[in-house]
Amino acid sequence: MKFKIDRKLLAYELSLVQGVLERTTVIPVLSNVLLESLGENAIRITGTDLDITLRCEAPAEIAEPGKICVQARKLFDIVRLLESDDVHFEKEANAWVKMSCGRSNFRLAAVEADKFPETAQFKSAPLKLPGEIFNRFISSTSFAITNEQSRFTLSGAKFEIDAKTVRMVTTDGHRLALIETPIPAGATVEPMDVLIPKKALLEFAKISGGYRGEIGFGEDKNHIYFEVDGRLLTARKLTGTFPNYEILIPKDNDKIASFDAVEIKNAVRRVALMSDQRLLSIRLSIDAGEVLIESQSAEEGEAREAVALAAFEGDGDGTTFGFNHKYLSDFLAVVTAAGAESRAEQETEGDKVKVKESAGSPRVSLSYKDADAQTVFTVDGDDDYKYILMPLRV
Repeated sequence: MKFKIDRKLLAYELSLVQGVLERTTVIPVLSNVLLESLGENAIRITGTDLDITLRCEAPAEIAEPGKICVQARKLFDIVRLLESDDVHFEKEANAWVKMSCGRSNFRLAAVEADKFPETAQFKSAPLKLPGEIFNRFISSTSFAITNEQSRFTLSGAKFEIDAKTVRMVTTDGHRLALIETPIPAGATVEPMDVLIPKKALLEFAKISGGYRGEIGFGEDKNHIYFEVDGRLLTARKLTGTFPNYEILIPKDNDKIASFDAVEIKNAVRRVALMSDQRLLSIRLSIDAGEVLIESQSAEEGEAREAVALAAFEGDGDGTTFGFNHKYLSDFLAVVTAAGAESRAEQETEGDKVKVKESAGSPRVSLSYKDADAQTVFTVDGDDDYKYILMPLRV
């Protein structure tokens, strides 16, 4: 095997594959990437942890076809520090690889390609949706996925497609994030109901972030796969039964308090500095046209800050909630980041790009029945996104 490839391009593709690989593994070959030639003008780079596989393709000049496994982290560390433009690879006898770039020369121990595990193969991705949908879905819900390995069915996102709607739902048992959108005109979809592992979602977000074209996807009995701009991510589906999330969404919340998302986010961050580090709790009291945010720690002290209500609907106020400040901050961070992105408008003048910010920031609404029942956070003007949070006892 012998080929030449652009250094920056190789470094970028290798950086994407790093996230799929496990830092420590009992199967040594899984710390390697498989490099293989595709015809005369491209190579394929594959990494896997057996549950998730990422396959990238990149243009290259192939002098001699072949394939070889190379230690992924070491290869990436070398390539990103090289200074010249082109990297030359050549497979030697006894599974060694010679690599050169400008005045730099390396000789790396490798593994024969037949040691690399077989991965699921898909010839094409039959279904298609705009990339904006996937990116928005993942950023709006992935933070609510549990990190507890024992709660297997909650360690991913429920991805549903029915006759009219695309939907993604996540929960960790204390909170629930749900986002849905009507199927766009021209999209190619069919009914689907799968559980996608959290790691697969986060790695997919890396390879699709900012991609504005259509993303291909599909499934078989055990896997779901996504195709983005020459890259194929394959993930083993989670098995088990996801909770019936529809019964967790309250239908009779009759009070709605609205406030500026940026103001409440910054206030929560400040007040949370004085919260009890074990309980992570803060109090929100809605009364007299404002929301008062408070926290206290027996060892360190207390904090309070008031934020003006933008609007209030319902009979009376005077309600105090207890919330885990991290759960609240996660939601507010997503909302304000999305709002900043949507408000930024780029204007191009020659070679210059100007960013023009429009006035205002997102407004968040909190609907509730009383201080002990589920609360629902929404973004004004966006009926597709809901965040259900269970209050703490105060």
